Amino acid sequence: MIDKEEKKEIINEVINEDSEINTVTIKVAPSDSGFTSRDKRKNERRPSRRPERVKQEFDNKIISIRRVTRVVSGGRRFSFSVSMVIGDKKGKVGVGTGKATDTPIAIDKAMRAAKKSMIKVNLTDKKSIAYPVEAKYSSAKIVIQPAPSKGVIAGSAVRVVLELAGIKEVSSKILSRSKNKLNIARATIKALATLAPHSNKITKVVKDDEVIKEQVK
Repeated sequence: MIDKEEKKEIINEVINEDSEINTVTIKVAPSDSGFTSRDKRKNERRPSRRPERVKQEFDNKIISIRRVTRVVSGGRRFSFSVSMVIGDKKGKVGVGTGKATDTPIAIDKAMRAAKKSMIKVNLTDKKSIAYPVEAKYSSAKIVIQPAPSKGVIAGSAVRVVLELAGIKEVSSKILSRSKNKLNIARATIKALATLAPHSNKITKVVKDDEVIKEQVK
């Protein structure tokens, strides 16, 4: 038989062992890199296979987009009409339109049409125009003239065409009441197309009574 004192000693030993086990702490040495296993997995991931975006040849801007409804025997059919201006900001600019049932397809058609109708604008050394030009297309009528040291003074679709063509230091005015942006853009293209090649070089010198007259093209 076990005495009461022996029982107490056995119980105290068990309690002490449990307390020692509970107070045990595990210390992990910090890693040198400072990253967790999850961070390492992220770093070990393969690089993306997506191809890099190629810079487009021309800058573009949509000047108008409309939803067109056509009533047929079966009901209504919807399509989208997009008008777009494209240019390289180095003298080339064009306007085009596209129609399709989906907006992305209409934009693609408008871009292709604008590329086909591009013109080369004859600019001066300061990226301006040599003389005032005026043009009319349908109900739109505009005038564009040089404006040294004043930047681009224009609004509506005229400004879009001038900026994408890379023209600076000009002012423009819409002489008609038309608010159709497509007609205004086409009138601007028509006016810029009338510019003749400009040169700052002296082509001929005429001497008459000791007065030199310089004729410049």
